[in-house]
Amino acid sequence: MKEAPGPEDARRALGRLLEAVLASRAEANAVFDILAVLQSERPEDIQEAVRACRRLFGALLQRGELFVGQLPPEEMVLAGSQGATRKYKVWMRHRYQSCCTRLGELLAHPSFQVKESALTVLMDFVRLEGAHPLEKPKWEGSYLFPRELLKSVVRGLLSPEEDRTLLLSHFRSYLEYDDIRYHTMQAAKEAVARATDGHPTVPLAFWNNVFALLSSVSLPRQESTQVNLYVPHTEPSEKWKVVHLKEHRKAFQHMWLSFLKHKLPLSLCKKVLVMMHDAILPGLAQPSLMIDFLTRAYDAGGAISLLALNGLFVLIHDHNLEYPDFYRKLYGLLDPSVFHVKYRARFFHLADLFLSSSHLPAYLVAAFAKRLARLALTAPPEALLMVLPFICNLLRRHPACRVLVHRPHGPQLDADPYDPQEEDPAKSRALESSLWELQTLQQHYHPDVATAASTINQALAVPEVSIAPLLELSAFEIFERELKKAPKSVPLEYLPSQGLLGRKDQLCAQFFTLD
Repeated sequence: MKEAPGPEDARRALGRLLEAVLASRAEANAVFDILAVLQSERPEDIQEAVRACRRLFGALLQRGELFVGQLPPEEMVLAGSQGATRKYKVWMRHRYQSCCTRLGELLAHPSFQVKESALTVLMDFVRLEGAHPLEKPKWEGSYLFPRELLKSVVRGLLSPEEDRTLLLSHFRSYLEYDDIRYHTMQAAKEAVARATDGHPTVPLAFWNNVFALLSSVSLPRQESTQVNLYVPHTEPSEKWKVVHLKEHRKAFQHMWLSFLKHKLPLSLCKKVLVMMHDAILPGLAQPSLMIDFLTRAYDAGGAISLLALNGLFVLIHDHNLEYPDFYRKLYGLLDPSVFHVKYRARFFHLADLFLSSSHLPAYLVAAFAKRLARLALTAPPEALLMVLPFICNLLRRHPACRVLVHRPHGPQLDADPYDPQEEDPAKSRALESSLWELQTLQQHYHPDVATAASTINQALAVPEVSIAPLLELSAFEIFERELKKAPKSVPLEYLPSQGLLGRKDQLCAQFFTLD
């Protein structure tokens, strides 16, 4: 029985076919034999064929042996009376198209090595097509870029069937180039529009792939005099959009808005909101256009609302956005779960920023202080060690709220005018109440919590206490801190024991006498 050819045999056979095609047009039909190996079942043979295609069509592009212009149907040209050279170029251009189509299909191959090889060669073809265009320029100095080839690459990366995150991480290195980044953003926008047009449900894999691609796009913060192009050009023109940062910002904005206007899975919304303030908003031409997405997220409740705070803070603070019910909704986010969510540190950091203005009315600050104090009664120690200084800082910033502490005969629980069920802080009557909850916490079982709650017994110092080191405090850290404390010698019994049952001369005493 004859053995199947090994990788070395396949490499030599492809090499001979490649040399024959490049040496003589009479051997052009050998291209079919090379392309046929792309259909092989062995990943090693496919990779050899991919490399052979790269060498073959790369050489043909450089030699100008592919048809340039609107590609006519193959049958019509071969049956016509055009010259042999034109027929050859059209025929070979169709073979090149077949090769690119197959390479796009290989992006879905089970072997990652095959996927990576196919992607690398396709991007090599993008560079070669840019340097040796297959379309005629509309005018002298016009910008030519193989947009259609790059679009097919992007469509292959944004698969609706499988997760292509690992392959997209390989593609990320190409996004450092201005032209690749610009045209990728446009291609991604078109791919999302095509996938969602007339389709009520879109697979989760597609959204995950789109997010992986979009989150890989990073724009420079300022205009640069040097243009970093993947497709080489001797003299880039100022008329080309690809060389201007403002055009990149527009494309970046259209790309993200086309993605975020759809109903995304909850997991993706969280990922988007986490990076919104530092990776998305700074790159937009008009950051205020993101207000619709952020307000929808802020109204969703739970962890989504907490994460939306960061983006809203940027729009309110840096872009003068007006949000009339902002503090009312922020007040509504204060519930027992806020001490246990994953994003607790981020929430209290932002809440501290939002409540730092000295222009806030006293009733509003009092409502937040009272709400936090009430929730503190059931909060874990690690949260209390952060919340108690937070409340004290509010009293330091707003002296009008100190009446909550300096009210000698303040109401107790059974007569407290504060309404914890009221959603509007203006109607909660917090300013008529007192912070008796902090006095209660002075009897807390954890000594550090009791000490922190006792701060209100003295005059509050003017400098605020920084809560930054306390935001990430966990129960494990508190436990480790206690273990590292030096043990104290504590007397367990005044009189030493004389025996097991208190009788000095009993039989068991000689074994169990305690000195």
